[in-house]
Amino acid sequence: MDMNSNQAETKERFVHSVFESIAPKYDIMNDIISFRRHKAWRKFTMNKMNMQHGDSAIDLCCGTCDWTISMAKTSQGPITGLDFSDNMLEIGRAKIKEQGIESNITLIQGNAMALPFEDNSFDYATIGFGLRNVPDLRQVLQEMKRVVKPGGMVVCLELSKPTWQPFKGIYYFYFKHLLPMLGRLIAKRYEQYKWLPDSLVQFPGRKELADIFRETGLAEVEAYALTGGIAALHIGKKE
Repeated sequence: MDMNSNQAETKERFVHSVFESIAPKYDIMNDIISFRRHKAWRKFTMNKMNMQHGDSAIDLCCGTCDWTISMAKTSQGPITGLDFSDNMLEIGRAKIKEQGIESNITLIQGNAMALPFEDNSFDYATIGFGLRNVPDLRQVLQEMKRVVKPGGMVVCLELSKPTWQPFKGIYYFYFKHLLPMLGRLIAKRYEQYKWLPDSLVQFPGRKELADIFRETGLAEVEAYALTGGIAALHIGKKE
């Protein structure tokens, strides 16, 4: 998934335009993409993370802030959400205000490839459905590892590649052919939702991503397949 700087820049610009344009319909499309399972996946992830009262976290590619909000409610500690799309953050800000939890959440428009934080700053670094969209996933994982404290957790919840038939064939048909049509109907965005299956083709499978976590220097790496492998949770610890 490494690419030269021109390719990376082109991908970054394109992905930014995708998320700026689909922001208003992002939450409803998440339901469709995940067969309404993304909330259950996040609950499973939060159980595995086992956050304690006062724990801090940085949530990369936080989008409309569902996971950011979950962590803020669980730990009641300082949670930072970072995303490069201001349109997505605007929706997140409205959700946070509606729930009355502005006091322990800070939202920043920024780049996951170069986090504006000191080393060893957070108990957790998380990324939900964002790692397949970054120009260089290894660079982002290195940054996540850098900003967590020793003993801290790097956590990735992401779409993955189903491995068992016939579900694999059905899912790929849905993802490649039906999903972009649904994107056109609901979000009026065919090209942007065509991006989703394209991005998944390039993305490593569950075992490959676990290996990349280990190559990054993370320890005690765990990988969990969710809903037949259409999503996966990866967790690693900084030694």
